Amino acid sequence: MRMKNTESASPQVCQIIHIPEKPSFLPHLQPTVNVLASVIEPKDANTLVRKLKQIAPLENLQHVKRVRKKCIDEGKPQLSLLLCLAVENDGEVDGMPYEIREIVKSYQLSTFITKVCKYAATSKEEWEEQCKLWPTSYHPPTYNISGITGFSEEESQSVFGFMRHTINLATSSIGQVVNAAVIVDPSTKQVIASACDQVIFSGSLENEVSKEGSFSNYLENLKASNLENQQMSLLDGSIGDSKHLTNNVACVHPWQWAMQSSGSWHPMRHAAIVAIEHSAARDLQLFPDYNALSPLKKQKIKESDFKSNGHSYQSIRPYLCTGYDIYLAWEPCAMCAMALVHQRVRRIFFSSPNSNAGALGSVHRLQGERSLNHHYAVFRVMLPEEVFRNKVV
Repeated sequence: MRMKNTESASPQVCQIIHIPEKPSFLPHLQPTVNVLASVIEPKDANTLVRKLKQIAPLENLQHVKRVRKKCIDEGKPQLSLLLCLAVENDGEVDGMPYEIREIVKSYQLSTFITKVCKYAATSKEEWEEQCKLWPTSYHPPTYNISGITGFSEEESQSVFGFMRHTINLATSSIGQVVNAAVIVDPSTKQVIASACDQVIFSGSLENEVSKEGSFSNYLENLKASNLENQQMSLLDGSIGDSKHLTNNVACVHPWQWAMQSSGSWHPMRHAAIVAIEHSAARDLQLFPDYNALSPLKKQKIKESDFKSNGHSYQSIRPYLCTGYDIYLAWEPCAMCAMALVHQRVRRIFFSSPNSNAGALGSVHRLQGERSLNHHYAVFRVMLPEEVFRNKVV
């Protein structure tokens, strides 16, 4: 899914690309596996399916249906049954598992080998192509996260603006490129916390501090920013291929600290981790009595109970980062991606993919790990250099 910034007349446009839970494949590139099947009598279908579920479950092919139905001469239905995975030289009865061989003999089946798609479809279009080989099931995302089906123009501009600010943070530290993270409450368009990598503790890199403010304030600050060429490269994604420019990006080189013989290093203080820490510190400041409450009362805090500098905040103290968005200059590593799972972040936006250690599409795809107890939506935001220069500089 790509959302375009229609304000630009350039062929290069701003884009927000959804990174799905599983990789999508072109129809002719979808991985397949061989299976053993047979045409069966319709009256035997239910009995055979029940037996096969017991003796030959399709553990890694849950999306593939056991029975294929098609019409032949004069509309007469023909049923084909998937028996089991095919092994090499499994065209003969003697090469089948014993239980399958007994079924073939009992029902006098004539077997053949065919192909089915190895992975479940990630879109309706992909599912339609899969079914041309053999029927599969398609389950669209059950969660309802804003942006999965598209962004409005206003939402798109908000995303582009916050990503510009994130890239500004990532490249504003004495000319060094690092990763930056900005946590945003999308309901109020308010920045909750922001930070840069702090794995290096020396005079060469400055520590970022937590910031709060509105989206409009950040745009005003951006207009006064003097961005370097490195920022422009980051916006169009080309910087990801320049190793010398990413040496200080913690998520791109998560093990670099282990190879250092001098200096003071903290391997876990990646930008996302530090931003989470700043968000927690903000909550402690706004809700000083929160930790003294019982777990039940923590969910019943009233807005009138907490005031800070004359400003009122949401009526219930946020549970970690539930419902928040986070913007990252680089795709996070596995450590940061898991930390954001535990924080209950709702959406993750990143600018540049991380081919070295990226956990959200480049190397791993953590958002598709169904065993986790929380799942967020992931988007890549692409801001071409020309659009950025016209709008900000």
